[in-house]
Amino acid sequence: MLHRRSGLSRRVFAVTALSALAAGGGAVAAGAATAGGEPRRRRAAREMRGVWVATVTNRDWPSKPGLTADRQRAELIAILDRAVEDRLNTVIFQVRPTADALWPSPYEPWSQVLTGTQGGDPGWDPLGTAVEQAHARGLDLHAWFNPYRIANHTDPARLVATHPARVHPDWVVTYGGKMYYNPGLPEVRAFVEKAILDAVRKYPLDAVHFDDYFYPYPVAGQTFDDDAAYDRYGGGFASRADWRRDNIDKLVRETAAGIKRIRPAAQFGISPFGVWRNAATDSRGSDTRAGVQTYDDLCADTRKWVRKNWIDYICPQIYWNIGFAAADYAKLLPWWAEVAKGTATRLYIGEALYKAGDPAQSAAWQDPAELSRHLTLGADHPEVRGHMYFAARDVAADPIGAMARVVADHYQRPARPPR
Repeated sequence: MLHRRSGLSRRVFAVTALSALAAGGGAVAAGAATAGGEPRRRRAAREMRGVWVATVTNRDWPSKPGLTADRQRAELIAILDRAVEDRLNTVIFQVRPTADALWPSPYEPWSQVLTGTQGGDPGWDPLGTAVEQAHARGLDLHAWFNPYRIANHTDPARLVATHPARVHPDWVVTYGGKMYYNPGLPEVRAFVEKAILDAVRKYPLDAVHFDDYFYPYPVAGQTFDDDAAYDRYGGGFASRADWRRDNIDKLVRETAAGIKRIRPAAQFGISPFGVWRNAATDSRGSDTRAGVQTYDDLCADTRKWVRKNWIDYICPQIYWNIGFAAADYAKLLPWWAEVAKGTATRLYIGEALYKAGDPAQSAAWQDPAELSRHLTLGADHPEVRGHMYFAARDVAADPIGAMARVVADHYQRPARPPR
């Protein structure tokens, strides 16, 4: 395991590491030996090394609702310090987990993950602090927004009385035991964009980040009831699926335009489910047999967004091991590299660190070197500009040393994020 520095030493390390980069020490020499004795490929002075910080259901932060502001702040800073220690360079911080906010938003209530009560003022500004403290450590801060999820339950009465979903109940679709905003309503799309762009105006964000939730994942035996919206707005489309995909396309393009209008230097990136379509469904698809296909099931044409340069980066969640029969990491990574080839969209790969050492996972995930092999494979594809790890809690716990192995094999020197 890597030696754990004190908080002060971490900050000193961050400054000296960035100074070394400025002096030209950003690349690892080709042919240097890894911890496993295999030659290490040359790594760029700029590559994505990101970690997600999930706040929904207090997954990564804060450790539980109702902590004091000082305790919440200390936990957040510990995550940032650990990122520096592991020579990561980007934190993807979830600031709108369920149609709520981790900053003082005029449009949506404070998130209940902070105080335990939706709308409860935590007494500080988590997003503002995260941006300030990340930048002080040389880290980029990507603000992560979930566009349509309202709640992980179906009871509107549990939402604060002023919640937009209660003010506009016609915006809401209940599905799979959860509540969602209806992506088919133009007024919903306008509201979601307005809520997100409020944070872009207020803070020097390095990027806006969406994850894989657009239309919800399929639930057997249930129907996402958007009949009224489709009857009103879907007349010009060949199918409901085409109309739904167009709704998501509009969200992506309008959000991208809004970000560039307000903060031109800020990026816009999306981290979709790792399979666009299986080859058996579409000859352009990947050699996979996944049960979910983003294009068909989530109505998100992620391949189009890359090919048309609508987004600055894409980070497919390739959350499977090398050799997994239904969705082989070693087949999906080159497929995505080919999609990104020749475009202006940077390709990063989402890594399932949370699976490493989980006894419920397959034998491949009990091997501390599995993730390191992912990065070795990525280095053979110039389109792959880095990796993001899910998630902060697992970076800290690292039960079998998989993250430590990645750092030892691939991150011996710091790197700045791509620009």
